[in-house]
Amino acid sequence: MNIHEIQQILWVETELGDGIALFLMDYGMQNNTVWVVALEETGEIKHFDSNQIKLCRNHTIGLRTDTPV
Repeated sequence: MNIHEIQQILWVETELGDGIALFLMDYGMQNNTVWVVALEETGEIKHFDSNQIKLCRNHTIGLRTDTPV
């Protein structure tokens, strides 16, 4: 298993709302990558499969929420 700490602010959209990705956990080829996300509304820390999230905004490269990724 590999764990990668995300150093920059990376906003993601999840089924529970927007949040900031904190870590990626890779369990190998047989499993999807797990994203650890701090949710914006509640502050909860949740784990999401890579199929459950998408990039929603990144101010450093000029992406807006309404811009398709």
